[in-house]
Amino acid sequence: MTATTSSARLITTLAAPLDPAEADAPSVLRWPDQRLLVQRGDTELVAYDLDELKSGTGEPTATRFPAPWPRRFGTSTVAPRRDLAVFAGVHALRAVDAMGAVRWEIPHGCWEHSCRAMHTSLDDYAQSPDHRYPSSGSAVFSADGSILWAHVRGPLAVDEKSEDLTDEWLVLDAADGRVLGRLDTQTTASNSRHRPHPSPGQMGLGVNMGQDGQPLLWGHWNGNVLTVDRIGEDDRVLLAVSPSGDRFLTVTHEQDSLALHRVTDGSIVAELEAETVTPHYDDPDEVWWDYHGSFLEAQTVITGTTDADLGTELHWLVDAGRMRVTDQITYPFPISGTPEALGDGTWYTVSEAGDALHLWTLQP
Repeated sequence: MTATTSSARLITTLAAPLDPAEADAPSVLRWPDQRLLVQRGDTELVAYDLDELKSGTGEPTATRFPAPWPRRFGTSTVAPRRDLAVFAGVHALRAVDAMGAVRWEIPHGCWEHSCRAMHTSLDDYAQSPDHRYPSSGSAVFSADGSILWAHVRGPLAVDEKSEDLTDEWLVLDAADGRVLGRLDTQTTASNSRHRPHPSPGQMGLGVNMGQDGQPLLWGHWNGNVLTVDRIGEDDRVLLAVSPSGDRFLTVTHEQDSLALHRVTDGSIVAELEAETVTPHYDDPDEVWWDYHGSFLEAQTVITGTTDADLGTELHWLVDAGRMRVTDQITYPFPISGTPEALGDGTWYTVSEAGDALHLWTLQP
């Protein structure tokens, strides 16, 4: 398929707040009415209002949350209003407020798969060789910040003692950590990631089980009961939810097919094979879609492909209605990594050194 080209125009470059040698690369948490630039270091999690940063007027306000454990021991997230951060660790979920106080904590089973202990602190395992590379769960706040969705290793500390290892999906009251709903996901995760829906009562969860598959779960919380649909045959990676909330985007585990699904039943509306862009590469059999893709706006997806041999990264615009490539994006200077949409027709890429975000828009 022949695509035209569209030129990207640099809007601004935002410096990472933390030293990249001691922190993960910065990223953006996005909901319909809020966008946060966040960066996790070993000792703190920093969050800025992205629009305040972009404006370039005045001194932007940073919210800094002290981290309870080094970043290799789990994942983290921040509430839309920056009043709470949650650290999804090896042995517990811990919520910390903007003053640094622990708001609540939920101990759970250990993410080191061979470990049956219910740890009470990081000190229990920090020096253990067996816990050097634990698996991890994830958590994210709903669009209104009232609910936290969390994927954890069971059992919870409040349960009767059990030797069973389970993954659980929890719906929590974000204010006090009360477990409102919970469900066994019937997975054994290496890691996971949530994809928020505009409605607080819906959430997508992609679970990475390595060679055992990529379960895609869709959660429904009606205020009383949590129900979950398992979509596909454990071979779809959830990438993004559309702005309207009626569709979502996936890529196959093998990265050969990009697909648009209906939220109502998970069915595939249209697919786009990686081979459709192979004229731009030397070897058509070694081209993969990225594990990243998002909605630039309601009818346009932005994503990338990679040449397995050369590592060549190209970015594309895709017509979300027909799932057809329309444009290859060209940049004024070499970029690295994947494009991540910001929900208003703009997107960002992370510098190769991980010390900055480049914000982009299309040339008119």
